[in-house]
Amino acid sequence: MGQVAVMGAGSWGTAFAAMSTDAGEQVRLWARRAEVAAEINEQHTNAGYLPGITLPSGLTATDDPAAALSDAEVVVLAVPSVGIEGKLAAWGELIPPDATLVSLIKGVDVGPLRFGSQLISDALGCDPARVVVVSGPNLARECAARLPAASVAASPELWRAERVQAAVMAPYFRVYTNDDKVGVEVAGAVKNVIAIAAGMAHGMGYGDNTKAAVLTRGLAEMTRLGVALGGKALTFGGLAGVGDLAATCTSPQSRNRTVGERLGRGEALADIIDSMNMVAEGVKSSRALLGLAERAGVEMPITQGVVAVCHAGHDPKELVGLLMSREAKPEIYGL
Repeated sequence: MGQVAVMGAGSWGTAFAAMSTDAGEQVRLWARRAEVAAEINEQHTNAGYLPGITLPSGLTATDDPAAALSDAEVVVLAVPSVGIEGKLAAWGELIPPDATLVSLIKGVDVGPLRFGSQLISDALGCDPARVVVVSGPNLARECAARLPAASVAASPELWRAERVQAAVMAPYFRVYTNDDKVGVEVAGAVKNVIAIAAGMAHGMGYGDNTKAAVLTRGLAEMTRLGVALGGKALTFGGLAGVGDLAATCTSPQSRNRTVGERLGRGEALADIIDSMNMVAEGVKSSRALLGLAERAGVEMPITQGVVAVCHAGHDPKELVGLLMSREAKPEIYGL
């Protein structure tokens, strides 16, 4: 075991740092605000993001990126995709040149349509193989509460995936390796968009049949796009695919599902976003994913509907009508 730096003390970054500490690593957690770092060090809590959770006493935090990154073997990037390039520009010279980089980003950059691992490798000018993607049904609060869960560490370089696997393999958190980084990353981004649609269905009062249909057809969209971009179909039947999709679409802890639910109840998106202290990646990623789908010639009608509601002001009820009136098709197509 060795030194792990977790850059970002939001809910998932803090939970990941706690699990890595429980896995036996020496972990330094970087927090943007000095008062958050002090709370973690002195009270072993991060009440702003994980209220009621006690963090491991061995976890240390700092607001100094140089102190967090010093001698790190593994650097975990747990900040939102929006603005990450600026942070990486500032941190680049501080990151050890042989460190394995970990992306916890589940989103797509709207401009050049890049996933989190691409944003990281481009910003640092490093070999993309250095970046391992971690994704799965990992609701941060449950992980921080040490409830049993599982995830995937994906990289075409097995030794890097195995190093990350070891870095967070706590007694209650099981990690599998996968060489399909593309598929895992596509799944992590698309599931957030589908969760917004599932939330809208719940907010409008539709039943379990409706929500199951959204989840299942969302899985079909995810798989079509992932395969078109070079992912493996089997990945989407695993933890990063259907596993994460199920958790994010059904749990009231899910930020993206919560946004959808409130949209379904008639609230304005701007008001919803202003009231949240965490980022719902699916809102911004929806447009980028639709752009990728159009470029690849892939149909993603649920994603298209979410874009219409979130970015063109359409009523969520219109989305239901549009989806139900689409041309009849086979269940499986486009693969």
